[in-house]
Amino acid sequence: MILSKIRKTAEKSIRVSGFAAVVLVSLGGVARADTLADALVSAYKHSGLLEQNRALLRAADEDVAAAGAALEPVLRWTASVTQSWGRTRSAISGGAQDVDSLVASGQLIAELLLYDGGATSLGIEVAKETVLATRQTLIVIEQQVMLRGVTAYMGVIEATEFVQLRQNNMRVLTQELSAAQNRFEVGEVTRTDVALAEAQLAQARSGLATAEGNLEIAIEEYRNVIGRKPGSLSAPPNLPKLSGDINAAKGLAVRLHPSMKSVQHRVAAADLSVKRAEALKRPNVVAQGALTLSDNLDSSNFSTGASVGINAGGTIYQGGARSSVVRAAQARRDAERGNLHIVRNDIQQNVGIAYAQLSSARASLSASDGQIRAARIAFQGVREEATLGARTTLDVLDAEQSLLDAEAARISAQSQLYNAAYGVLAATGRLTATGLRLPVQQYDVNEYYNLVKNSPTSTSKQGAQLDRVLKRLQKN
Repeated sequence: MILSKIRKTAEKSIRVSGFAAVVLVSLGGVARADTLADALVSAYKHSGLLEQNRALLRAADEDVAAAGAALEPVLRWTASVTQSWGRTRSAISGGAQDVDSLVASGQLIAELLLYDGGATSLGIEVAKETVLATRQTLIVIEQQVMLRGVTAYMGVIEATEFVQLRQNNMRVLTQELSAAQNRFEVGEVTRTDVALAEAQLAQARSGLATAEGNLEIAIEEYRNVIGRKPGSLSAPPNLPKLSGDINAAKGLAVRLHPSMKSVQHRVAAADLSVKRAEALKRPNVVAQGALTLSDNLDSSNFSTGASVGINAGGTIYQGGARSSVVRAAQARRDAERGNLHIVRNDIQQNVGIAYAQLSSARASLSASDGQIRAARIAFQGVREEATLGARTTLDVLDAEQSLLDAEAARISAQSQLYNAAYGVLAATGRLTATGLRLPVQQYDVNEYYNLVKNSPTSTSKQGAQLDRVLKRLQKN
């Protein structure tokens, strides 16, 4: 029969390339296939989100420098030129005389903070804790970039597999339609069987168009995240090693997750801010020295003067404003402490969800393998029975659709498995360039901080070194 002639071709076409084999997804004709590690390295280098948060970290580093500068001597100057007019009358002669003068003066003032109740020192510590919190936030952003990179990589592979699956399905259904038409011509089937095959083929064309559209969407996501259009993508590597103890994973995540560390540093900063607000109530003691120069240009009278002293002062009453500042700092501290509990619970929940998704993906993958085996056997049997007249064209098309659904389910389950596995790494705080051992030069969070923490001037040796670092960062 005609169906028997196309049996081998159809069975070969319906088999879709899987993830288990060494798969090359050819999208750009590149000879060397990119690996998942290659894609993640590119995402790390390309990410504008990482660059943005690195700049925010440098800004936080500068806050430490600005706070520390308050303990350094302050040297400032003033200058003025004053023209005055007047008239004097002599009490003896009764005569009047114009008195005009043009005076130029300048002053050089030096100040040094001696005591402020520890407010400035506490401000420095607040800035340092903020820097540590911002560093951890940068790691959180890095994890987001890595996870999105994994998702984009697997998305292209999944979408390409779907396109291949739909193309194979189109070939099979085209053969089914041809067979139905031939059988109709010899009177073995009715016009209804031909119409069913035509409808199924039209549905397959629609499915292929959707799959191709989804592939284009996946390519655009890959281009955005990774920084270039995907070429040939190799099959993903072995799944990362994960602990099977969910409770232990939750405990580890609470201790090591960067979100938890970040909020801990913010709580510490809030505690110090309360102490700083209380210290601001205390008086200030400042040592001051001044050198004054004055020149009367009309009389050529030049004078100099110098003074040294210690100034002390403080606020006695300000309408309760200072107490309000303390209470506001205490409220912000309580808010950060409340956020600490929220973040802890969220981390534990995210770990639980990640493991649940991983378990579900594994079960789905295992079930889809069994579903494919059973659907393929059923498809082969129905086709064989159809050649003997025991099955209709509708039965064959239904069996073929079941096999197609099983193949599609496996593709989705395989992609979900990898996304879930790397999602577990992210939930436990280990999805970083360091944790993945990516061959990439990582951003040094200490380099810039060490250069600016002592408030270098632009003319100092350290300031010149800082300028070189800034130029390198701008070039990159």
